[in-house]
Formats: sequence, C-alpha cells, structure tokens
Amino acid sequence: MNKHLTALAAALLLPIAGAQAASLEPIRVILVGDSTMASRSGYGDALCQRFTPEVTCVNLARGGRSSASFRKEGRWAEVQSMLRDGGKYKASYVLVQFGHNDQPGKPGRSTDLVTEFPVNMASYVTEARALGGVPVLVTPLTRRSFKGDYLRDDLAPWAAATRKVAQENHAVLLDLNADSAAAVQQMGQEEADTLAMAPPPPKAAAPTDLNKAEPVGTPKSAFDRTHLGKKGSALFSGMVAKELVQAVPDIAPYLKQQ
Repeated sequence: MNKHLTALAAALLLPIAGAQAASLEPIRVILVGDSTMASRSGYGDALCQRFTPEVTCVNLARGGRSSASFRKEGRWAEVQSMLRDGGKYKASYVLVQFGHNDQPGKPGRSTDLVTEFPVNMASYVTEARALGGVPVLVTPLTRRSFKGDYLRDDLAPWAAATRKVAQENHAVLLDLNADSAAAVQQMGQEEADTLAMAPPPPKAAAPTDLNKAEPVGTPKSAFDRTHLGKKGSALFSGMVAKELVQAVPDIAPYLKQQ
C-alpha cells in the first residue's frame, strides 16, 4: 500500500515540476570582457553552456581589450543597442570583467588605476542600469604564475578597484579574483599549468614570459599562464556560476544541474 501511495505522490508532483520549469521567463546574460572571458581562450563559452535554454547567453568578450578600448572600438555601443531592444527578456544581466589589459605597458589599452579604470567600470554600471540591464562586475581572473611556493596575483589592485566600484554603485559583484587565486594557490604551479590551453613546452625551450598571449621561444607553444583550455574553462566558469547564484538567487533556476 505504501508503494502505491509513493507512486501516486510522485505522479502528482510531476505536473507541478513541469509547470515550474515551463514558467521560467526568458532572461539574457551578456558577457563583456577580455581574453580570459572570450571564446576559445577564456571561460565565457563554458559559462554560457551552464545555463538552461531559457537563457540567451551572448559572449561579446574579446582578447586584448581593456575597460577603455572595449568602449573605444564601439563594442559597448553594441551592448547598449542590445539592451534597448531587450523587451522580450525578464532581465538582462551584463557581466563586466576587465583588468588584464588595463595594466601598464600595453599601448592603446592600458588605463590609470586611480583616475581611469574605476571611472570606466562605474560608467559600465550606470549605463547598463540606465537601459534596464542588471550590471554585474567581475573581478579579473588571476594569472597562474608562482614565485616559489606563492602565487603572484599581480591583478589584485585591479580586483580591489572593481570591488570598490561595485560597493560605491551598489552593483552586483562576483569576486572571481579571490576565488581563482585561492584555488590556484592551493594547486601549486604544476597542477595550475594543466589549466592552460596547451601543455608547457620543454624546459629548454621555455618562453621568457608565460603570461603573454604569444609566448616568446622556440618552438612556439600555445601554453601560457593567463588563458584557459577546456579544464580551466570548466573550473572557472563553475566559480562564476556559483558566485552568480549566491549574489543573484533569482538566477539559480536558470542554471543546469551539474
């Protein structure tokens, strides 16, 4: 008798679960950032794959872009145009992550950490919000270079600036820098290197700067300690998804069960 009751209860619950799934209104997630978020070199596409079909996930992140050059090239104008035409979505979340190319020594891309970078990030927040979007600031993904046993998190100042902008503008913050730095520190250099786009080259031909997109050395290798292969994309997209659910609980039903 108990078995029959259990089966009946399960049968009655199925229509409810189906109705809940069917009731999800469409939302949109727009990714804005640099190569560590972009297709083929970052976690952005892997993040998009974590969403249910009710989510339109658009990865507009591009390699080599900073908080200034993304706008100068007209790419932010594309996001604004999308937001103006967003009536069919219950909400449009705009995830913005910069810092890597804002660092000094990158002509045409670098910004001043005190006078320019925070202003740029705040502008993304206010302009997305003005067009009905939900701005979500993401602190920059850590690089994976160690000095001895310790990670050299050279993006920490840009992460701190992003946190401050989010606090001052009451924007959603995903602290990917803190999460990724902690995870990479725990791994150590050897395991962290498995997150790259390719295996490390032989030590005799090791590049002089493993943070560059095109390492110097012979033979050339796709390996560096900034960009991501499949394993790295899966790991860090999971971190972003977890942070997103914690910061915006309403988005939880739109993430697939892993």
